[in-house]
Amino acid sequence: MKIPISAMVLTLLISSVSYGQERKLDWVKVTENADWQPRDSSVELVYKDRLWIMGGWFSSYASPPRDVWNTVDGKRWNLVTKQAAWKHSDFSMATVFRGKMYFMGGWHNGRLPDHSASNQVWSSTDGADWSQVTAAAAWSPRIAGGLVEFKGKLWLLGGTENYYFGDDKSLKNDVWSSADGKTWKLETADAGWSPRAYQQAVVLNDRLYVIGGGNYVPKYQVLNDVWSSADGVNWRQETANAPWLARIWFSSVVYRDRMWVLGGWQKSKDLTNLDDVWYSKDGKAWTQLKSDVVWKERHEHSTFVHQDKIWVTGGHAKPLNGEVWTLEVPVKWFDQQ
Repeated sequence: MKIPISAMVLTLLISSVSYGQERKLDWVKVTENADWQPRDSSVELVYKDRLWIMGGWFSSYASPPRDVWNTVDGKRWNLVTKQAAWKHSDFSMATVFRGKMYFMGGWHNGRLPDHSASNQVWSSTDGADWSQVTAAAAWSPRIAGGLVEFKGKLWLLGGTENYYFGDDKSLKNDVWSSADGKTWKLETADAGWSPRAYQQAVVLNDRLYVIGGGNYVPKYQVLNDVWSSADGVNWRQETANAPWLARIWFSSVVYRDRMWVLGGWQKSKDLTNLDDVWYSKDGKAWTQLKSDVVWKERHEHSTFVHQDKIWVTGGHAKPLNGEVWTLEVPVKWFDQQ
């Protein structure tokens, strides 16, 4: 049967619209105000099929919070403990390793002169009771380094020894590994990438990646380079200048066999927060994910992969934020691009 031209055109238009809708990915707001007090710089984990956030920053003139929260769905959050055993909870580092949550490093900003960085390592299986694995790891006290599990070990990468009062010597580009969180091995004192903090570290396709970062004070610096390594010792530069704006205080995850860069901050007249989202399979070629609906620009937010989605919570969005957002990317979505 012959289809009239007008009907054929209409069919093509409907197909085109439907295809466009299939390709469109927008963020979904799960909750406007989570049960925890809005914050930035908290650590985040996915453990025992729950999202966890711990500590963070409320103010530069008060000690950081030491609370621990978890959730299954992002809507209802459970207060696990109001005051954990660790106290250096601003710009700390955390990951899951061998069935436990590990929490280490971080900054404590109490009343002057009570401020310090930490090289303590703590572990827990429930978020309420914490065991001190070591009071002084072999690496120097520091904040905002990269921390991942890689090749059956914990890996700590770079960071800075002093938040407000440091200098160029405070920034590190060393790499350490540990099989238990207590005994650490210096894999390299100079990884090749420039000393930095506030970078992100991820593992993809059996390679360790260091992404962006820089420094805040006293010497401001932002980077958008990407480096990778198969052993944590020998590093190669995947790109000196990724297409995304150089930044600190951003987040990264691995999702759908790609590394993702989300939000962050770069200094400008308005102290610019960012809301862009990028992904890459190799650290060289990056693609921006553009959405009509996205969270407000922010930095030092928490990002997770949970229930086959990317989750974004909290952060500093002028003001501090307590929202929870999700993004689900269909498995075959990339084939349409």
